[in-house]
Amino acid sequence: MENPVPDFVAPRLVIFDCDGTLVDSQHHIIAAMHSAFAANSLALPEADRVRRTVGLPLATAIESLLPTGGPALAAVIESYKQAAIAQRLMPDHCEPLFPGLVDTLDRLETAGFLLGIATGKARRGLDFTLNTHNLVGRFVTLQTNDVVAAGKPAPDMVLQAMAETGAMPTSTIVVGDTTYDIEMARNAGVPAIGVAWGYHDEDLLWQAGASHIIKSFWELPDLVNELMGGAACAR
Repeated sequence: MENPVPDFVAPRLVIFDCDGTLVDSQHHIIAAMHSAFAANSLALPEADRVRRTVGLPLATAIESLLPTGGPALAAVIESYKQAAIAQRLMPDHCEPLFPGLVDTLDRLETAGFLLGIATGKARRGLDFTLNTHNLVGRFVTLQTNDVVAAGKPAPDMVLQAMAETGAMPTSTIVVGDTTYDIEMARNAGVPAIGVAWGYHDEDLLWQAGASHIIKSFWELPDLVNELMGGAACAR
């Protein structure tokens, strides 16, 4: 008698946004955007308007901020990239991690979760952030706007992360701070957890379809275990 083939168990994957979820980078993003607009003789967009675009593909974000009849989009994009590169060369450049992140990653990994990132950053910027905080190697899949056909809120980054890891929609969760993260997850058929410390208000995250909103990273490991099944994460 042949032995039965064991049921396939899909890997459990937690996909994190970066800016506003893992690191507080808003001040640098706003400064780079202001520098790009100033370099092209444009009035500076309000900081809150810039903050609300964080997570979108760079071209989409800048286009939404440009006045009608402004200079070529490509010129402002290039100015932004140069400003961001200059920032990273400054010795006092800092994008602090949000409290509890490293402990949360440890607990999730111990519980058997795979970790990934889906971010509006370009890969060069993400690599810089991960290197700065000694997080290289913690995430098994890295999805950035320059490696997918369409950025947030399209589902491409989540779908590609699942394809790379073997995870299924039922074994994947997205964690993010903006409606773009929540919409990306929903478009991919994946639940999303919002974070209360990021760049979009909680009400907007609920409206976008967040299944839960956490107030701190320490809530996350047990919540994802509860949602996907499994023993509580060790503390």
